[in-house]
Amino acid sequence: MFVQPSSLTETVARLRRGDTALATAIDAACDRVEQVDAHILALLDEPGRRERLRREAAALEERFPQPDKQPPLYGALVGVKDIIRVDGMPTGAGSALPPELFAGEEAKVVRQLRAAGMLVLGRTVTTEFAYFEPGPTRNPHNLAHTPGGSSSGSAAAVAAGLCPLAIGTQTIGSIVRPAAFCGVVGFKPTFGRVSSDGVVLISPSLDHVGLFAADSASIRLAAPVICDGWRETSQGRPPVIGVPDGPYLDQTTPEARRAFEDQLARLRAAGFAIRRPPMFEDLEQLVETHTRLMAGEMARRHQEWFARYESRYRPRTAAFIRQGQAVTEAELAAARNAQIEQRRRIETTMTAEGIDLWACPSALGPAPAGLDSTGSPAMSFPWTFTGLPMISLPAGAVNGLPLGLQLIAGWMADEALLVWAESIERALAEPKAQ
Repeated sequence: MFVQPSSLTETVARLRRGDTALATAIDAACDRVEQVDAHILALLDEPGRRERLRREAAALEERFPQPDKQPPLYGALVGVKDIIRVDGMPTGAGSALPPELFAGEEAKVVRQLRAAGMLVLGRTVTTEFAYFEPGPTRNPHNLAHTPGGSSSGSAAAVAAGLCPLAIGTQTIGSIVRPAAFCGVVGFKPTFGRVSSDGVVLISPSLDHVGLFAADSASIRLAAPVICDGWRETSQGRPPVIGVPDGPYLDQTTPEARRAFEDQLARLRAAGFAIRRPPMFEDLEQLVETHTRLMAGEMARRHQEWFARYESRYRPRTAAFIRQGQAVTEAELAAARNAQIEQRRRIETTMTAEGIDLWACPSALGPAPAGLDSTGSPAMSFPWTFTGLPMISLPAGAVNGLPLGLQLIAGWMADEALLVWAESIERALAEPKAQ
């Protein structure tokens, strides 16, 4: 009922051709927010949203009256996670702390998207400080289920058709998991390719800024705007797909595993080669190292705020910060070295096996019922820890709740990842042979 995602590529094409007047598009978007978001709660409330957007749209039209001079994302709306600074919109980070603590220059990623012609629809809901204490957002596919987190509002806003693009962040699985749960595409670039300037960080060694959209073509349109050093590429052959067999893959629910094996069968039938080396026998240690690094860096980021406002932090966030206070500088240094070592092990296996791209479920299963948890990020740990680029594609459903297929490429291979993602998206969309 509430799911109506719109393609960024189609939205921009209509606006640039003049098929839809920008003022008309703004009014239609604001109408949908008013009709739908009272149920989804993906956006923070903003009195005067429609009037602001009309003014900004009129200014954009005045700047670019000639269609052939319009920037690549002209007139499209973007939702911005509430840990990312936006001029004129206080940053709350999903918390009860004073917003002035987070004030500062607008985030670079927002400035980049504005320069490309986008208009900010508004703030999207985040869990508290992008950790595990959830906000009010509901899953557009079933309001009794979580949308995932921590980029809850960004994923739900795209899924519900409130905006064709949204910005999120990921420290473990905060882009990939909500994308899977909400049935949209979520893209986490290689660590550092998108600036984190102007973002309220958890962990400078683990935080990534990324995107949500309805399809991978829309991600491919927006990614060059925000990713440093983007170089368009074409891949003349299908990728060799690796499946990380072992304890990592065994975490998934039976229903998610069956769906994944069916997806692999369809890709094999479409001509993709698949190899299944054993991986991540040290999974427990990897997760522990990631968690200690994240906790230690979060405790340091929040040191002054926590000392002054500890009572305003919600229980799980406060407990994690206290856990991080016990992490030593030596542990942090060792964890950062482990990131590099683990990435080298992954890349060594890719070279030895001739693997271009890893594939695995985006989450343990579909979105769990209830709103007191955002679900487990277990399927994202190895890839986020090592900073590799990843994308989640919608891939089937269980009882009306979406599943996602996660694809991971090598370091700085974001361009190839998005090209291959489109080909895999097409293959999975083809009717299944009987």
